[in-house]
Amino acid sequence: MIYLATDHAGFELKEKVKEFLKKDGYLVEDCGAYEFDKDDDYPDFISKAAKEVSKDPENSKAIIFGGSGQGEAIVANKYPNIRAVVYYGNGSTQQPLEMIPLTREHNNANVLSLGARFISEEVALKVIKLWLDTPFSGDERHIRRIEKIKKIEQSI
Repeated sequence: MIYLATDHAGFELKEKVKEFLKKDGYLVEDCGAYEFDKDDDYPDFISKAAKEVSKDPENSKAIIFGGSGQGEAIVANKYPNIRAVVYYGNGSTQQPLEMIPLTREHNNANVLSLGARFISEEVALKVIKLWLDTPFSGDERHIRRIEKIKKIEQSI
């Protein structure tokens, strides 16, 4: 299952991504926004998606959208078992596409936050496909590090 969520800033891109994912055969649940409202607040929608992934972090993922994607990732990362990463580049050397597989291979990221004001639809779809197609490496060092993150979450 892939959960989608956004506020007004990423609404248009979320709708296009939803179509793309459904055509590719993914199960998609839209956690909002369900219509464009320039006054809505991203925590209202992002929290819904993060909560769902938090319940089943190994078998579900979320793609969330916002202006920069930063605040959205902050909200998502408040939930246990969430490892949200941000991408808002154009595939250039400043934020190359090559970083996307590393977020899955090394961090087993289960939430991808996209900065809709800084990324084209074409790049967003490319990034999403790459992210979804990249498995976690399962390397012992990466498992060890993720387990340390889980211990931090449990100690708070």
